[in-house]
Amino acid sequence: MNNSVINQVEILTLMMIVGMILKKTKIINETISKGLSTILVNVTMPFLIINSFNFSFSKSMFNKGIAIFVWSLVAHLVLILFSKVLYFKFPNDKKSVMKFATIFSNCGFVGYPLIAGLYGKTGVFYTSIYSIPFNIFIWSYGTFLFTEKSEGNVFKKVFLTPPMISMAIGIIIFLFSIKLPAPIITTCESIGNMTTPLSMFVIGAMLADVKIKEIFSEFNVYIVNFVKLIAAPIIIWFILKTFNVDKTVLDICVILTAMPSATLVGVFAENYGGDKQCASKCAFLSTILSVITIPLIFNIL
Repeated sequence: MNNSVINQVEILTLMMIVGMILKKTKIINETISKGLSTILVNVTMPFLIINSFNFSFSKSMFNKGIAIFVWSLVAHLVLILFSKVLYFKFPNDKKSVMKFATIFSNCGFVGYPLIAGLYGKTGVFYTSIYSIPFNIFIWSYGTFLFTEKSEGNVFKKVFLTPPMISMAIGIIIFLFSIKLPAPIITTCESIGNMTTPLSMFVIGAMLADVKIKEIFSEFNVYIVNFVKLIAAPIIIWFILKTFNVDKTVLDICVILTAMPSATLVGVFAENYGGDKQCASKCAFLSTILSVITIPLIFNIL
């Protein structure tokens, strides 16, 4: 497993570097970067998810899917409580950013490609299930962190997005063992496979714009990254191990917890008056350091 993790992280890192080069050479600009993000969320990721559910119904997979849903809920609740205790002394604008960066992982742009590389379609299937509580919490508690009230139309933001709609379609395909025609399966697979390189290009383009000197000037960012990338996955591993959780379920939950901070932290901070600089530093540094910490977590465990 550890060699597979290292190899996959290396592959994603190289793709991310290509994205940085494309941005530095102006092949990717702001308009193209936003367009790629839109294609990822609305096209390639939904196709990837639908393809991941293209299995005949399996009681074992169904039970593991339910377990991952439950433990994803538990993991997010534990990190909410943990961050509330850990950061209570910090100023409000930084506190909201630090909590958000600790609780919410980049399980979309980084998690899906990494798990797909390690576990294939089955891994994407489980990641899709893990993402349901993630989406519920990020659009409810995530906005509450910055505004002290939930976003007005949480239902629409959580359930009426292309990835969630494609997940609903996928669940129907899986539960009823629906056999899709070969051309549709091939189309879903081909378009879904674009998710990994495109997502790394987008992240690489984002990192290319950050001034490196400014990243290392704030001590709070180091605290967040240690908690997010090292402490949080170990805590979740310990809890799941205590309850003797199935190894596949444990691995998926720990890997997704060990992902870098969700890049949405910058969007939330900008929209709701949080510390935008702290947010961008957390997202950048956690993405860079995760190249080292993801394999390290498996060595420690």
